[in-house]
Amino acid sequence: MIKFLNFIPEIPIADAVESATDTITEVFAFLFDPISKHFGQFMEFFAEDFLMSIPAFILILLIAILAFFVSGKKFGLPIFSIIGLWLIYNQDQWENLMYTVTLVIIASVLSIIIGIPFGILMSKSKIANTIIKPILDFMQTMPAFVYLIPAVAFFGIGMVPGVFASLIFAIPPTVRFTNLGIRQVPKALVEAADAFGSTGVQKLFKVELPMAKPTIMAGINQTVMLALSMVVTASMIGAPGLGRDVLSALQRADVGTGFVAGIGIVILAIIIDRLTQGANRKKN
Repeated sequence: MIKFLNFIPEIPIADAVESATDTITEVFAFLFDPISKHFGQFMEFFAEDFLMSIPAFILILLIAILAFFVSGKKFGLPIFSIIGLWLIYNQDQWENLMYTVTLVIIASVLSIIIGIPFGILMSKSKIANTIIKPILDFMQTMPAFVYLIPAVAFFGIGMVPGVFASLIFAIPPTVRFTNLGIRQVPKALVEAADAFGSTGVQKLFKVELPMAKPTIMAGINQTVMLALSMVVTASMIGAPGLGRDVLSALQRADVGTGFVAGIGIVILAIIIDRLTQGANRKKN
C-alpha cells in the first residue's frame, strides 16, 4: 500500500493557491487599491475624528446609560462599564480601545450585512445549503492566521486587511444561526401565512424573520465576539488597537503591558457580550 502511494505524484496545492492569489491580486488591483485607501481613511475617520473626538467621560456615561436600559434597568452592568472603561482610560489605553472598537464594529456590521442574506438563502434553497455549508466549515476550522496571508496580499498592511481577516473568521455564526432560525419557524405559522395569501417577501419579513430573531441575535452575538477575538491576530498585519500592545508585549516578554492590554480586551468583551445579550432579551 505504501509503495502504491509513493507512485502518486505530489499535488501542487501550495503552488496553485499562491498562483491563484497572485492572479487575483493583479486582476482585481483596480478594486483592492481603492478599497484599501478609501475604506482605510473611513476607519481612521471613525476612530480618530468621531470616537476620539468625544470626551472619554461622556462616552463612558453614554455606554453606562445604554447598559442600564439594555440590562432591564439594573445597575450591575452600568457600574461594571463605568469602572472597566475608566480603568482602561486610567491605564492610557483609551486610544487603543477606540481603534479596537472601530475594528470590531466595522467587521461585525459587514458580517451581519453579508451573513443574514446568505443565511436566508440557505434556508430557502437546498442547493445553496449544500454548497455554502462546507464553505462555512472551511472558514471556521482554518486557523485564523492563514487569513492574514491573502488579506495582506489584497489590501497591504493596516486596519483594512485586519477587517477582511476578521470578516472571514466571524461571519459563519450569523449565516448558520439565520439559516437555523428560519428553519425552526413552526410550519403551522408558515402554512397560515400561505393560507392568507402572503407573498414570499411578506412571509419572510412578517413571519419567519420575527420568529427567528432570537436565534439570529444569538448568531450576531457570536459574530461580534469572534471579531473581537481577532484583534490580537489582526495586529500582526498592522491593525492598531489593544491587540498591538499585546503582540508587542509578547515580543518583548513584557508581562505587565501585555496584562494591561489583555484586561482591556476582556473588559470590552464582557461589555459587548452583555449588551448584545440584553438587546436580544429586550426584544423578546
